[in-house]
Amino acid sequence: MKFVDEYRDAKAAQDYALAIAKIVTKPWTIMEICGGQTHSIVKYGIDELLPKEITLIHGPGCPVCVTSIELIDQAIALAQRPEVILCSFGDMLRVPGTEKDLLSVKATGADVRIVYSPVDALKVARDNPDKEVVFFAVGFETTAPATSMAIFRAEQQELKNFSMLVSHVLVPPAMEAILASPNCQVQGFLAAGHVCTVMGYTEYYPIAEKYQCPIIVTGFEPVDILQGIYLCVQQLEAGKAEVENQYKRSVEEQGNIPAQQLIREVFEVTSRDWRGIGEIPRSGLKLRDKYGQFDAQKRFNLQSIPSAFAEPSPCISGEIMQGVKKPHQCPAFSGECTPEHPLGAPMVSSEGACAAYYRYRQQSNQTSQKS
Repeated sequence: MKFVDEYRDAKAAQDYALAIAKIVTKPWTIMEICGGQTHSIVKYGIDELLPKEITLIHGPGCPVCVTSIELIDQAIALAQRPEVILCSFGDMLRVPGTEKDLLSVKATGADVRIVYSPVDALKVARDNPDKEVVFFAVGFETTAPATSMAIFRAEQQELKNFSMLVSHVLVPPAMEAILASPNCQVQGFLAAGHVCTVMGYTEYYPIAEKYQCPIIVTGFEPVDILQGIYLCVQQLEAGKAEVENQYKRSVEEQGNIPAQQLIREVFEVTSRDWRGIGEIPRSGLKLRDKYGQFDAQKRFNLQSIPSAFAEPSPCISGEIMQGVKKPHQCPAFSGECTPEHPLGAPMVSSEGACAAYYRYRQQSNQTSQKS
């Protein structure tokens, strides 16, 4: 299939790995900022193809993983209300809150439903006029247009029993927070191609210039990622710090203008707490006052639920999502923490780094820990 098979071609991947080896002269550390890229890297062994000078580290590329414990607890509190139907993407059900998760609440009788789009939640609201239907809105800029459209339609349809618990987060501020950290190891970024498909990449220009860090907009297939790494290493070796677009088949510089306009119509930028990281200024979206009637936090007075940010003590998911450590370096990995019994969100989500290592690297990691 065009744009799939050609970007999974083993010979092309090996050729790019050899090309990278030919131009690299010193150690470089590059972070991918997308969970889909992380899974491709681990699944296809891309990091193992690279010369020893190149280190890949995994950033906070999973919006499920970075959703704060406070918001998880608020979602659980909502789900336990008898008048509420809570709708969410499937990954959210097993993300641990302070004491439980949405799946365990569902098992005790709460009406928690998996949907595949926020627009699906509108149908649930129309079909259940005697219930309060709440959609748990999670995602990067990629899913924000669909969330915006659901709000826009809810207003048009005058739905009185529909609201949202919003946890949308923005990628560029998180990248800047990582680069500004005194513990930063990142010298180059692979930016998330799907985010840039919506938002373009003009926001990355000032970040690349300020921190002298090349940023390569990159796709998700093995050859995409190796091309992105090649472009990044090429810049690093030349002392450049520019924004380049590897993912040209999907991404344009200005992005999807109508989608951006819809997001701006419904949402405004706000600070957001990132699980395991803390508050990042101007890194999230919240509903504008114009659409305040659809804000579940206001409708149900959820602000009264106290904040909680601490992970269980063995879990180092915060360090993993900041690229300080890798999943197999966690003492709980594949023992106390598994996909069946996760301690931290990165083991739950299909895009989480810990889940990727558990699925594709568990055996080799256990062997290395024993040696």
